[in-house]
Amino acid sequence: MVRPGRSVALSIICQMMPNIRHAAAGQAAAGQSTTGQAAARPATAGGASVHPATTGRAAVRHDPVAPTRTRRLAPGGSIDAHRHDDHQIVYAGRGVLTVTTDTGSWVAPGTRAIWVPAGVVHAHRAYGELDLHLVGLPVSENPLGLDAPTVLAVSPLLRELLIAYTRAEDDGESPERARLRAVLLDRLRTSDAQQPLHLPTPTAPQLRDLCAILQADPGDGRTLAELGRQVGAGDRTLSRLFRSDLGMTFPQWRTQLRLHHALILLTERTPVTAVAHQCGWSSTSAFIEVFRRAFGHTPGSHPAG
Repeated sequence: MVRPGRSVALSIICQMMPNIRHAAAGQAAAGQSTTGQAAARPATAGGASVHPATTGRAAVRHDPVAPTRTRRLAPGGSIDAHRHDDHQIVYAGRGVLTVTTDTGSWVAPGTRAIWVPAGVVHAHRAYGELDLHLVGLPVSENPLGLDAPTVLAVSPLLRELLIAYTRAEDDGESPERARLRAVLLDRLRTSDAQQPLHLPTPTAPQLRDLCAILQADPGDGRTLAELGRQVGAGDRTLSRLFRSDLGMTFPQWRTQLRLHHALILLTERTPVTAVAHQCGWSSTSAFIEVFRRAFGHTPGSHPAG
């Protein structure tokens, strides 16, 4: 069973996505934008954080320039839903980061960064002590030609470049900083996209109900047919909806959900065996193998927050 407080922290990610979509749509229709920095907010009771996107359609922030800097977030801290006119690279040098949009959530441990295209409304959430490294790029600079949020592989060299570039004093167009930027962009061009780390959010009502059950307890091992009886839909209908609505099968989606939750538990220093049990794997060895294939290292070597 998932420990109290943790299921709320995970499920809030998907619960807020329709609100982000509505807020962005309302702002676009009104032709309005608000300026100001996206504010970091602490978690509320139960591990969930309150985002402006959940409070009304005018709540989405518009920060035209995506900042380049390093920022620290406490465990459970968040940055409210906002958008930039620039592209942005988001990297967690420590802790686990989730980036949420209206179409899903992306998770990034220390071996991954997240590409957020210009104009995409997104929110951040920290698990563990988070060192957040942000790199803003004008729309004319898109090394990988990406037009949707994407998780990118971060090599040891790219990691050091991201940390150095975001920590360095912004001294304008100094030759040293220009060279650092050029190497950073060069390394980004060779970075591999890691789309399997994307957890899409459902729009079909029956899928939303089913996914909410599993978000509350990722270790729930019931079959699709058994879950379908609870939400009032047949397994064939649900299987078809998973493919058409989410672009993946039910087992694929559930594995992604469990991997997301496993990252959070590991960041909270939960033992590997307990993580495997809480996330529904049949054995610790099976969990270790799936985790290693997804992230390139074993859960035992994953850094805690």
